[in-house]
Amino acid sequence: MQSAAVFFDRDNTLNIDPGYLGDPDKVELFEGVGEGIYKLKNECGFKIIVVSNQSGISRGLLTHNKVESVNNRINELLKEYNTTIDAFYYCPYHPEFDSPEKTVCRKPSPQMVLKAAEDFNIDLNRSYFVGDSESDIECGINAGLKTILINYENDNEKIISLKKRNKTPNFTTCIFLNACDYIIDDFMRGS
Repeated sequence: MQSAAVFFDRDNTLNIDPGYLGDPDKVELFEGVGEGIYKLKNECGFKIIVVSNQSGISRGLLTHNKVESVNNRINELLKEYNTTIDAFYYCPYHPEFDSPEKTVCRKPSPQMVLKAAEDFNIDLNRSYFVGDSESDIECGINAGLKTILINYENDNEKIISLKKRNKTPNFTTCIFLNACDYIIDDFMRGS
């Protein structure tokens, strides 16, 4: 049977983003991330997949090793809550530095979500995408997922811009645990 999953953006969704984060010692999770992932994965059985654009690699500001060391650090921090992320997918390319063929993985393209769905036998009709940016919401919509905008800074411009383009998220919050509770409630109603 196919699994349901919650896809998360990484920087500014799960962890505070100082800009091109490459130092695992600087990883700081947002409040509620450990508890929320635990509830989704350990209590509800969702696969937890991170999908992120990491153009700092193309820009020469990061290496694959640095991105992976940050990903590993996030899982180390989550182990303190007895949970982990199942997989990290990232796109290292950017249109200013790379060919269109390479940048096809970049959100809002759903390519990374579709690859994870294939790798983990995920039912996208029962899955969700949580992110902090317009490209996250568009990626989720492009993959056929329900979408949740985490809007920590209460930036109405993002919401207005998405609405104008008929890309309104299913739910918007500035509190991580509210996003998780919305997913659990919505999923339970649907099953």
